[in-house]
Amino acid sequence: MPTSTSNELILDVRDLHAGYGRAEVVSGLNLQLARGAVVTVIGPNGAGKSTTLNALMGVLPASGDIVFDGQSLKNVALEDRVMKGLALVPERRELFSTMSVEDNLILGGYRQMRLRNPEWMAQIDTVYALFPRLKERRKQMAGTLSGGERQMLAVGRAMMGQPKVLMLDEPSLGLAPLVVRDIFRTIERLRETGVSILLIEQNARAALEVADYAYVLETGEISLHGPARDLATDVRVIESYLGSKKHH
Repeated sequence: MPTSTSNELILDVRDLHAGYGRAEVVSGLNLQLARGAVVTVIGPNGAGKSTTLNALMGVLPASGDIVFDGQSLKNVALEDRVMKGLALVPERRELFSTMSVEDNLILGGYRQMRLRNPEWMAQIDTVYALFPRLKERRKQMAGTLSGGERQMLAVGRAMMGQPKVLMLDEPSLGLAPLVVRDIFRTIERLRETGVSILLIEQNARAALEVADYAYVLETGEISLHGPARDLATDVRVIESYLGSKKHH
């Protein structure tokens, strides 16, 4: 992927530095996401994975260059990044728990409504096709959903804006293994909608199975990158992140 020409890239990040106050967490990170691809960033806790997504979204101040869909995001505010088609599903999901599933989804359509897309509400059918369970629960309060359903709703709400890039921060965190399998199947189906996906994930095995390309982030720097299938068989990645599950 690093050899891709710029028009094939939806996201091109160069020399990204970000952190909290004086504590730099990400140091000189380079990362690329091709159109329609799934790219994952794996690594230990505290390596700077969430910091990277928050910096790309504009939640955190950052230096370096972020080129999104051919335009630099220097000095572009968070709201404007959303309007340009960048979406983040944060680790905490941040749903409106006292509102119904359907109302949460409608709020997610704000970008398309602002863009005066007359068909913006039709996207809810696409979301319900991706997540039939949300359709079944559409009148239910978001706060009463299970963990897996809450994650589906968070992703569905982001998809209502029809983003160009969907950034997922630890989508499998705290979920039961069967639900995790559902979430990763969903990521495969999301790719079929044409959205490009940047996936931050603690579950390296599942992430490498679903991704096209992968980066290993350790203490704020990329230590390794390459096609996901190559990293899945790389001895360093197996020893550090995949464990020895060969007998299962």
